[in-house]
Amino acid sequence: MKVLNLGSLNIDKTYTVEHFVQEGQTINAISYSSSCGGKGLNQSVALAKAGMKVYHAGMIGQDGGILKRRLEESGVCTEYLAVAQVESGHALIQLDAQGRNCIICYGGANHAVTPEYIDTVLSGFAAGDYLLLQNEITNVAYAIQRAAQKGMRVIFNPSPITPDLKEYPLRSVSYFLVNEVEGEALTGEKEHEAILAALHRAYPGATIVLTVGSRGVLCQQGERVYRHGAYPVHAVDTTAAGDTFCGYFVAGLAKGQALEQVLQCASAASAISVSRAGASDSIPGTEEVETFLRLHG
Repeated sequence: MKVLNLGSLNIDKTYTVEHFVQEGQTINAISYSSSCGGKGLNQSVALAKAGMKVYHAGMIGQDGGILKRRLEESGVCTEYLAVAQVESGHALIQLDAQGRNCIICYGGANHAVTPEYIDTVLSGFAAGDYLLLQNEITNVAYAIQRAAQKGMRVIFNPSPITPDLKEYPLRSVSYFLVNEVEGEALTGEKEHEAILAALHRAYPGATIVLTVGSRGVLCQQGERVYRHGAYPVHAVDTTAAGDTFCGYFVAGLAKGQALEQVLQCASAASAISVSRAGASDSIPGTEEVETFLRLHG
């Protein structure tokens, strides 16, 4: 059994601000930093830090050597990574004093992922393997379809929400990982329980994982609903919180852990991530998570 993450890689440019800029307004940033990110890269780093061997596939530009090195330094396998003839994707991030963020993404090389490339990558995987996808690259629908045809287990984090998302072959998804904003966009529901129920009705064969910020996480598998609260920490930067949760969740699944334990470890890792600055740099290792759980129960 192998884990493949076909996902985005971005160079993150983070501006710390007193408040988010408004229409027609110019503000000064308090500080600036540049780091490696993108939902795909962050989730692969989280998988590796959770002790899972993960293969990352995706596109970088000629300027993307830093992204490849970041993956390799974190223990991610990069043999399927490819170089496109455009610049790497990047993100402009506003980070306020409460640790909240606003993000503008430029696709770049992430939008150069073709069906032919996907077929080449998937030829190295088989039935029973896991495919993790986000929605920051091109031809996600094709990847879902082809992976399902091979018998792979598809895990989908549908972020960002795009107009064509509901046209994807979502009934071929085995696990959905969504936050409350994404859940509302997909279902039209606002209450957390109603979002979970609506997603379960739409995709009864999938496990639904709904993260709900300070209220923790809800999960429905079949007719059983699991809940885990959020750990109380001081939020410094929420940029990679969801990606950290996702990586640890997938790692727990692949290791065969019970769903309750998977949710517990993923929640703890996410809590540690928000307590410090950075995207992939904020993701903790397994020893940190184990220590955190011994202290917080």
